[in-house]
Amino acid sequence: MKTLLTIGLVLICTAPLVGAQTAGKQLNSLTAEEIKDAERRLSELGYWTGPVDGIFDEGARSALIAFQKWEGRQVTGQLTIDELNAIQQGSAPQARETGYEHAEVDVDRQVFLWVSDRGKVRVLPVSTGTGKEYLDEGQKSVAYTPRGRFLVYRKGAGWEKGPLGSVYYPNDISGGIAIHGSRNVPAAPASHGCIRIPMFAAVEVSKLLKLGTIVLVYDKVSFVSARDWVNNPKQKAVALQNLAAEDDDVIEPKAGKSKPPGLTKPRPKTIRA
Repeated sequence: MKTLLTIGLVLICTAPLVGAQTAGKQLNSLTAEEIKDAERRLSELGYWTGPVDGIFDEGARSALIAFQKWEGRQVTGQLTIDELNAIQQGSAPQARETGYEHAEVDVDRQVFLWVSDRGKVRVLPVSTGTGKEYLDEGQKSVAYTPRGRFLVYRKGAGWEKGPLGSVYYPNDISGGIAIHGSRNVPAAPASHGCIRIPMFAAVEVSKLLKLGTIVLVYDKVSFVSARDWVNNPKQKAVALQNLAAEDDDVIEPKAGKSKPPGLTKPRPKTIRA
């Protein structure tokens, strides 16, 4: 009886240890070729991986996080055997609107999609506004990422500083709201309203988001099409001019100096991050 009791206690005590060792093996036993297979498949599906080289770097991790977000999986950023199997069985994300080149931000899923004119997508994880109140120069504001259809009307290069933080290669779409690179892109909303993207892709995204690029920002209850802008370029051009004019109203340019719209104008004081 004592012998049976001792064996039972040993089994009970060692079971958690065996489980932990199994989990650890699952996390760390992937080969470079398996990692490369995961990167290749993620890239085929449309996720922004960076080089497909068997190295689980920032690009590969961002692609995995975007995949986990899109598929509604637990967002861990860890490539395990289970995640590898899920990736192999995954399907390509679909844009809400197709037929023209543009960008989309799915606030519910917390992802950015670059959409080609043929509907092919490239997907990045993002972090948008928290929806919480914050103080800016003594005034209360809400960290909200607006939904709707927008146009890139101003661009910046490199780092730009503002009262709420620094932004990398910002692409302004509404007031102080920009799509920009950030060193802090958590899985959940964390910004003051801007759309944060991973640093490794910020320059390439900025090249894609030329002045006048359409950006659709939506959630499950709010979506605005931009097809009328596509079908009527003059209407889009007027909208772009209005955005540039509103930006001029925030900070007036120095007298006597003409500036190309959207290129060198100062950022609004309400810049967020």
